Amino acid sequence: MNFTSAITRPKTYLNVLIILGLTHLLNDLIQSLIPAVYPILRDEYQLDFVQIGIITFTFQIAGSLLQPVVGYYTDRHPLPYSTVAGMVFTLAGLLGLAYAPSYNLILVSAACIGIGSSIFHPEATRMARYASGGRQGLAQGIFQVGGQAGGALGPLLAALVIVQRGQSSLAWFAVLALLAMLLMIWTAGQHTTLRNSFTSLAKARAAATGGQTHYSRATVVGGLVILTLLMFSKNAYGESFRSFYTFYLIDHFGLSVSASQMMLFIFLVSSAVGALIGGIIGDRIGRYRIIWISVLGPLPLTLMLPYADLFWTGVLTVLINLVMASAFAAILIYAMELLPNRVGLIGGLFYGLNFGLGGIAAAILGGLADKHGIETVYWLCSFLPLAGLLTWFLPKIEHS
Repeated sequence: MNFTSAITRPKTYLNVLIILGLTHLLNDLIQSLIPAVYPILRDEYQLDFVQIGIITFTFQIAGSLLQPVVGYYTDRHPLPYSTVAGMVFTLAGLLGLAYAPSYNLILVSAACIGIGSSIFHPEATRMARYASGGRQGLAQGIFQVGGQAGGALGPLLAALVIVQRGQSSLAWFAVLALLAMLLMIWTAGQHTTLRNSFTSLAKARAAATGGQTHYSRATVVGGLVILTLLMFSKNAYGESFRSFYTFYLIDHFGLSVSASQMMLFIFLVSSAVGALIGGIIGDRIGRYRIIWISVLGPLPLTLMLPYADLFWTGVLTVLINLVMASAFAAILIYAMELLPNRVGLIGGLFYGLNFGLGGIAAAILGGLADKHGIETVYWLCSFLPLAGLLTWFLPKIEHS
C-alpha cells in the first residue's frame, strides 16, 4: 500500500513552487525593464533600431553562453545557493543601467543582467522539477507563469514609473533584487529535502516500470535539433513584440509611449496565463500535442495581424500569445524526458537558447526594421508559425 501511494500520490511541494515562481517573477521583471525603457534610451542616446537590437543581443547572448555550462556543472555538483550569486550580477547591471553615461556602458549593464539570469535559470529549473512530485507540467507552468508575469510587469512599471521619472529611477527596483535574494536563500535551504523526495520517487517508478527508459543518441540528437528549431521560430516571433512592439504601435498607430507600454503589458500578461494553462493541459494530453498546438496553432491569427486596426491588433496579439506561450514549458519538459539525468544541462541549454536565439532574432529584426520598416518586419514574422510543421519529425517518446 505504501509503495502504491508513493507511485500514484507523490508529494508536490506547492509552497516551494510558488516561491520559485515568485523569484522567477522578480528575476524576469528586472530583465524586462531593459526593452521596456528602449523608447527612453532611443531618445536620450539617439539610437537607431540596429543599436537597440544590439542591446537585446548583448543581454541575451550574455544570458545564453553560461547557462549550459552552469547546468552541466551543477548536474554533478549541485549549487543551490548559486541563484543568490546570480542576482548579485543582476543588481549590479540594474544599477549600471540606471546611471550609464554612454551606450557602451548600457551594453555592459545589459550583459551583467544577462549573466545573472544565466546563473539563476538552470538551478531554479532543477528545483522546480524536484518539487513537482511528478506533475512536471504543473511545476513548469507555475515556474513559467512567474517569469511571464515578471516580464509583463516590466513594461507596466516602466510606463508608471520610469517614463515619468526618467532613466535613473531604474535604481528604485534594486529593492526587488534584494527581496529575490532572500527568497532564493529560503528555496536553496529546501534543496536536500526536495532532492531526496525526487530521487525516491524516481527509484519507485523505475522499479514499477522495469527501469528507466534510455533513448539512442540519434533519437536524442534528432529530438534536440527539432526542438531547437521550434524554439527559434517561437522566439523570433516573440522577440518582434518584446523589442519592437512599442515602436510599431507608436509609428503605425500614433500611440504615446505610455499607451504603447500598457499594450505591451497586456500582451505579456497573456503569456503568463498561456504558460500556466499549457503546463496543466500538457500533463493531461502530452507534450507532443501541446507543441503542435502552441507553435503551429497561431498561424491564422499571425497572418491577420499586419492588416488589423488598433483594436484588433490588441485582440489578436493576446490570442496569439495565449496559444504560443505554452510552447516553452512543453519543449523544455520534452527535452528533459529525452535526457532525464541531465536536468541542469537541459534547463541551462534551453534557457540559454531562449536568450541566445531571441538575441539573434532581435539583431536581425532590428536591421530589417531600419532597412524596410517596422510594418514589413511584422508581415515577415507572420509566417514564422509555419515552422510548427517540424513537430511531425519529433521522436515519439514515452509519456509525451
